[in-house]
Amino acid sequence: MPRDIPPLAEVRRITEKKRDAWWTVMLVDPVATPLVRWTARHTRATPNQLTWGAFLVGLGSAACFAQGDWRWLLLGAVLYHVSFIFDCMDGKLARLTGTGSVFGAWLDFVFDRIRVLVCSVALMGGQYARTDDVLYLWLALAVASLDSLRYIDSLEIFKIRHGMRKQIKARMRAARKAENQAELAFMEDLLRENPEADLETDRDTVAPLEPVAPLEATAADTAPLEAAVADTAPLEATSAQRRRPAVVDLHQEFRRRFPWWVRCRNFLLRHRIRAHLISGIEFQMGVFIIGPAVDAVVATTVVSGVLLLVFELAIIYKLLLSTRDFTRTINSFETPDRVPVATSVNS
Repeated sequence: MPRDIPPLAEVRRITEKKRDAWWTVMLVDPVATPLVRWTARHTRATPNQLTWGAFLVGLGSAACFAQGDWRWLLLGAVLYHVSFIFDCMDGKLARLTGTGSVFGAWLDFVFDRIRVLVCSVALMGGQYARTDDVLYLWLALAVASLDSLRYIDSLEIFKIRHGMRKQIKARMRAARKAENQAELAFMEDLLRENPEADLETDRDTVAPLEPVAPLEATAADTAPLEAAVADTAPLEATSAQRRRPAVVDLHQEFRRRFPWWVRCRNFLLRHRIRAHLISGIEFQMGVFIIGPAVDAVVATTVVSGVLLLVFELAIIYKLLLSTRDFTRTINSFETPDRVPVATSVNS
């Protein structure tokens, strides 16, 4: 008997991320989301079973790559894309049915890394067996190394950002012990919750937030976040006013140096596409789908690798600028007369 699953539009709202890779948004979600709804309604499949399915199909893709011939490469590319669709479906099914688990997240991550390693060895090994060109052996090493570098770098950046936010929150709590004082919010969180916000065109429509000193954010930085901030107001506010959270922007220096990127980012987010255009996902698709499909393994692997490195270096540079914003914010707590004070919003 089919389970009671909401309509497709609601399934999209529940399962699709507010920001995702452009490959996923354009080429995976249109197929994966309806399949997830059908799977949830008509089967008892679990997210872990889909993870295993994605892994096994990925191994089938590797077996095709190992043959070396273009027709097998094309079939391997198709299977790799099918494997990635299944890989996206497991998380969607977990969100839709509430059946996700910590172990499932670990399994998904480990299988993804094994799939990339096996497919890179199979693809480049098959081409080496066909051509005797040692370049393919170096490419296999490069693909596996870049994939590992991408995820190690991502994990370390997450840990550093988490540490910075934790320190700022601790300083803010120590500085604000009066009753009904405003909470603390981070600009990146507000933007994540309100991806439709346009920091350029909405500057005159809503009153700005007051940031933590000494960052001096402008109305263009903060105005469109009214709706997101309203949701964070404390429920226990007792006066005719609700306290608006102080906003800490750890990416302000980056936006000041590259204002054009803010406009690009806003455009992409309105279409659910994250600004990190070449991530591990696009890198894999270039190497294991586009390259084999057009029989240009070397060229697409080199181009995909270079683009991945460019975007990773950009992220590292953005982190450097963010640490400077962090240092200024922490220093602002050292001087008593510079302790930040949140603005209030009439209810």
